[in-house]
Amino acid sequence: MSDEQHNAYMRDVATVGKAIATAFNPTKINYGAYSDTLSHLHMHIVPKYKDGYGFGSVFEMNPQKTLLSDAEYNEVIEKIKAGL
Repeated sequence: MSDEQHNAYMRDVATVGKAIATAFNPTKINYGAYSDTLSHLHMHIVPKYKDGYGFGSVFEMNPQKTLLSDAEYNEVIEKIKAGL
């Protein structure tokens, strides 16, 4: 990845982080980029809350196995999109 591509990617990550912060008002946002075996780039952008699950430690992928209805997922999507 060139410096220009990296900088553009990180600007996009920051934009999404701000949108999530605006939508959900978390205590902190965790950012994670892991790729031991994958050959693509992606970023986890995770809102965390002081009294919430796993605060103060590395986030886990869906630790409580919470699934939403299609309507609830659409509501979350719209909240994030509103901040972009």
